[in-house]
Amino acid sequence: MRKSSLWLTLLLLFAMLLAACSGTSGGDEPEAETETTETAEEPMEEETVEEPMEEEAEEPMEEEASSDCASPDVFCVGLITDVGEIDDKSFNQSAWEGVVRAEAEVGAKIDFIETQDAKDYATNIGLFANNGYDVIVTVGFAMGEATAVAAAEYPNIYFIGVDQFQAWQFDEDSSNDIANLAGLMFNEDKAGFLAGALAAMLTESGTIGAVLGTDLVPPVVAFKEGYENGALYINPDITLISTFHPGGLDVAFTDPEWGASTARQALDQSADVIFGAGGKTGNGALIEVAGQEGAFCIGVDTDQWETVPEAHACLVSSAMKLITPGVFDLVSAAKDGAFPAGNFFGEVGLAPFHDFDAQISQEIKDTLAEIDAGLQDGSIETGYNPGG
Repeated sequence: MRKSSLWLTLLLLFAMLLAACSGTSGGDEPEAETETTETAEEPMEEETVEEPMEEEAEEPMEEEASSDCASPDVFCVGLITDVGEIDDKSFNQSAWEGVVRAEAEVGAKIDFIETQDAKDYATNIGLFANNGYDVIVTVGFAMGEATAVAAAEYPNIYFIGVDQFQAWQFDEDSSNDIANLAGLMFNEDKAGFLAGALAAMLTESGTIGAVLGTDLVPPVVAFKEGYENGALYINPDITLISTFHPGGLDVAFTDPEWGASTARQALDQSADVIFGAGGKTGNGALIEVAGQEGAFCIGVDTDQWETVPEAHACLVSSAMKLITPGVFDLVSAAKDGAFPAGNFFGEVGLAPFHDFDAQISQEIKDTLAEIDAGLQDGSIETGYNPGG
């Protein structure tokens, strides 16, 4: 009887334990299911709230469309550099400042493209043309052919080719005329002549130099020939050291290190006035001369006193092509419907002497004024022969 009672007691205890375990498991499961369901529903509520935001995102697209260059109410001007950069503190920058002036004074919408490789000329022009730009400015002699081809392809767009001579206007067959293309040209030889005359009157050693971009670009050659002949006009016995960059169009204007080393070579050969004419390459020469006590340097294209402060110690003047007003005048003419196809000649001259003004004698200033007047009326010739 005791054994039966013991077994019965054990069986009852075992049954109670099983019941207790089953009760705990059954109580937890519903709670877990409830928590999972509530958590899963929260993201769905957030997605529903976000729907009105889609309407707000459309507003900037509508604003962008209202300023589309294809609209007749929006006047768009795009500028494309050659392989140089927009902030070269010289040629490209001067052209861009003319476009910026158009933004301020005639309300143009503006943009620029820096060409990385010459094979991209046509592609870059097409980017502006296919987006409805009204005027496209291409900078540099090397872009001349691509610009002329594009002008013929897009007759409703005005093209301004800076330093691009338009020979077609002299063709007897008027069918070759490109009425929407103007070449912004300058008499670089006259500006160079004035710079050379100034250099010859400043030198104490009787030796002057010029650090130049490639001779593949006619305007650079014109600067060089004018500079040398202007110096010879003052002193037929002066010693001239002029050096062109040996590279092609892709590097000749973007090599300040070469410019600096070439200027140093001229200084070591007793030159005490250096003309730097070649974009960043020329700038390198100017900055090198600035470290030479007693030496003068002359900039190019624009008043480089404003753009190359590192050269202030030597920068007596600059042989200027007034590119900025030239570009602006042509853009304004395009907007007014008075675009002058063919060659449009901008003004040239010497920049102010700035901090060196007191060192430039009145005799030198008077001589430069006489030379300038002679260049304008034709009584003085620069000796530059474009075909020679």
